[in-house]
Amino acid sequence: MPQEPENGNQQLDSPDNSSVHLVDVSEEMKSCFIDYAMSVIIARALPDVRDGLKPSQRRILFAMHELGLAPNRKHLKCAKIVGETMGNFHPHGDQAIYPTLVHMAQPWAMREVLIDGQGNFGSIEGDPPAAMRYTEARLSAAGALLMADMDKDTVDFVPNYDETRMEPSVFPAAFPNLIVNGATGIAVGMATNIPPHNLSETIDGLVALIDHPGLSSEELLEYIKGPDFPTGGVILGREGIVNYFTTGRGSLKVRGEIHFEELRGGKSAIVIDEIPYNVNRASLVEKIGELVNQKVIPEIADIRDESDENTRVVIELKRDAVAKVVVNNLYKHTPLQTTFAVNMVAIDRLRPKSLNLKELLSCYLDHRHEVVTRRTRFDLNKALERAEVLEGFLIALSRLQEFIEIIRQSSNRDEARRKLLDREFSPEWIESLGIPLDGQRMSEGAMYRLSQRQVEAILDLRLYQLTGLEREKIAGEYAELLEKIKQFRLILASEEKIWAIVKAELLEIKEKYGNPRKTKIIPDEGDVAFEDLVANQRVVITLTHNGFIKRTSLDSYRSQRRGGRGVIGMSTQDTGVEEEKDFVESLFNASTHDFLLFFTTDGRVYIQRVYEIPEKERASKGKNIASILELKPTEEIASMLRIVANTQASDGRESSWDKEGYIFFCTLKGKVKKTPISEFRNIRKGGITAISIEENDRLIDCLFTDGQKEIVLITKEGKSIRFSESDVRPMGRNAAGVIGIDLQPGDEVVGMSLVDHRATLLVVSEKGMGKRTSFEEYRKQKRGGQGVITMKTSDKTGKVVKAITVFDEDELLVLTLKGNVIRIHVKDLRKTGRNTQGVRLVQLDSEDKVTSIARIIPDKEDNEESLFP
Repeated sequence: MPQEPENGNQQLDSPDNSSVHLVDVSEEMKSCFIDYAMSVIIARALPDVRDGLKPSQRRILFAMHELGLAPNRKHLKCAKIVGETMGNFHPHGDQAIYPTLVHMAQPWAMREVLIDGQGNFGSIEGDPPAAMRYTEARLSAAGALLMADMDKDTVDFVPNYDETRMEPSVFPAAFPNLIVNGATGIAVGMATNIPPHNLSETIDGLVALIDHPGLSSEELLEYIKGPDFPTGGVILGREGIVNYFTTGRGSLKVRGEIHFEELRGGKSAIVIDEIPYNVNRASLVEKIGELVNQKVIPEIADIRDESDENTRVVIELKRDAVAKVVVNNLYKHTPLQTTFAVNMVAIDRLRPKSLNLKELLSCYLDHRHEVVTRRTRFDLNKALERAEVLEGFLIALSRLQEFIEIIRQSSNRDEARRKLLDREFSPEWIESLGIPLDGQRMSEGAMYRLSQRQVEAILDLRLYQLTGLEREKIAGEYAELLEKIKQFRLILASEEKIWAIVKAELLEIKEKYGNPRKTKIIPDEGDVAFEDLVANQRVVITLTHNGFIKRTSLDSYRSQRRGGRGVIGMSTQDTGVEEEKDFVESLFNASTHDFLLFFTTDGRVYIQRVYEIPEKERASKGKNIASILELKPTEEIASMLRIVANTQASDGRESSWDKEGYIFFCTLKGKVKKTPISEFRNIRKGGITAISIEENDRLIDCLFTDGQKEIVLITKEGKSIRFSESDVRPMGRNAAGVIGIDLQPGDEVVGMSLVDHRATLLVVSEKGMGKRTSFEEYRKQKRGGQGVITMKTSDKTGKVVKAITVFDEDELLVLTLKGNVIRIHVKDLRKTGRNTQGVRLVQLDSEDKVTSIARIIPDKEDNEESLFP
């Protein structure tokens, strides 16, 4: 009796003594189907997340590479390419290979074509390509970039289907092909549909991710705006884009691009200039004709397809037709408006995964990091091998007669090889030739011996290489190689250098091959950005000593003459008798669409839109800043800077994200630093470090600069120093800065200003005294000195509380401890010398004192002067 195995299958003996297994059919089919499904998923239908290619596409491109079809070489018949691919790498028939080749050459299907086709490769109207015996192709520049440096051991090679040759498992991919060209594929139980994107934007996103690895997928929208289809068109709304950026799945509403034209006879026409991605133009025209015949859109009088290489479909309307109604019907009933369902699935480490945008970019960056590392290691090994040979040449040429005698006295090459391998040289003599000692070629007696490679190279030396000129060439090449070897080792020892190379190569590709985006992104009906719902109004931002912030309409302030009592700018007394008095500490001018950067005394920075600041009346206390920003317990606001929304700043008082420049920092203890504005473009909700603050120090102020300004620091005891901004090199966010002024014991920095020869420096003391002095009175010094006197301080003046740069047309707000706000004109203040006490700006009660001042600039568009610059 046969024994039943443990797995439940039976083994029977057949008449010819072979074994027959009885198996459960359902289990066998399940197992076979899973194997088949995984084969389809991994090896056929889904792209690799690193190079964005399916196996069939990769094999076609590699076959073209093997055939030498570079972008600068002549085209070759597609039949030859298909034959090479089928015979060497992809034995699935020409009916599977040729359509894949054609697809990679169609500019309406690929955002960056990988193959440069010559001949009839089909059309956007669905016309089929000519037979492969008629068409020709070669690699495009983008296709060649995918295989750049493949010969430098940058990727793994595996045996082909019959193990007669090797093929790459993935390409080095010098540009992010998966994101740029997208991918479509249907596997077993899963599918992928990745839209194409703009090359320049994608590289900007990659560079941002290298610089700021903590960026979220949603923050990448700042760089990658959304899909960029090769056929152009319009995407409605950003909700679908945000969804697939963050989750890997989303739905996009895509429309064709149209415009209206006036015809003779009072008629009008709708002209379709671009059609949605993957829409057949001929089918679209046919569909519109059917709707006209069926009286669904009876307002259309005629339709003509006048397209050449560019789309132009003219829809002529009847005289009484309403164009907008016709357009809406076209969107509703035809493919002029379609939906693109995004499902970003790709093969990552031999497993299919659903990935969001950041994950796709990160996978590509990790691949490029590995490629650069392997390429550098390959170059290092090649350089070491060549350097080893050159060392042997230098040794042989230095003892030429001795080596010639050894070779001449040898009966054959093997004997000469053995004698040279046994020859030893002192380390001192080797070093005298400029050759660094290598322990691997040192004998037990601490002597240098030639390697097998060196001996073979010496025996292969030709007579002309013994000339003096050739010796100099060998020495020069060896010196260059030593420097290269040093650089390669430095790169491999530094992650920062590797990432810098990845970044530089991406930016080079952007510079050479980047192009403007073709697809517009507009708000959907009812999908309006929140700031579009907020009126762009001029406001005053006020922050109190106890951290209460508000925005107030500009109309709440009125102008006063110098020496006036002022108006109450804020209710600073709480209802409780024991409550501490509060006072206005900072005042900032902005419009509601602008951005505010909040720099804290601990050296961190937070960002907020102005319209997000609560609006309060002038006498209202405002809202605690801690409920708006995620401040740490020890943090207070030291400075606020305005980033202008969609505006190019021009005077250094404000800036925009697009402007090249710096933020200049100053601390209480006289430390200064400047950091590029671009470092602060992506600030997390919880804030980021702006400057490292040392113990017992704090940040007091920040200014916008262009890198060419001069800075003045003013201290509490009335000292000041003027120095060039170029004395301070640009530093990263985490740097602590350098010494700006050498302070005397007990002194502190209270102000920082930019030098402007059209303006003056205004210094104000706590007892209401002020003076403005020409910058010519302050001689330029090197940073780090003790400075000069800027105001004679006494019991009458009190200590200096603030100093700012002012213009004659400016106005000032003087803020006092009791919350009074006095507005005065700068032109009413006469200029005085540097070494004086100044004039009285405001009349103060005996218990009141000046806490701060703010410069305000007249608005030329209004009859009255205002706070808004």
